[in-house]
Amino acid sequence: MSGRVAIATGEWVSPALAPLLLVVIVLATVGTTVLFVVGFGSYLRRRTVRYRLLTVVLGLLVVRSAVGLGTVFAVVPMTVHHLVEHGIDVLIATSLLYLVVRERPPGTAYGDGE
Repeated sequence: MSGRVAIATGEWVSPALAPLLLVVIVLATVGTTVLFVVGFGSYLRRRTVRYRLLTVVLGLLVVRSAVGLGTVFAVVPMTVHHLVEHGIDVLIATSLLYLVVRERPPGTAYGDGE
């Protein structure tokens, strides 16, 4: 064994681009994990619904990156990859839209002209 890691590219990515894809997905996984840890720390300090939801969204980004990594190593089939990642995209978009719609100017309460 040569110590190399096999990347399952199949027909969906050029073998020449597979190492670049792996680097990008690993960086995305590390980056989203760091964001999740920072977000979780913020939630522990604030303990509000808004921070909890943001932490969940950041956790979904970590899961999304992990699914991509699993697909590169042929652990996650491409069909499952698409279903999970696009499902997560919908959850993230819906959650962020909910937070934006729910936002109000400081000092106002719900029911003040809404």
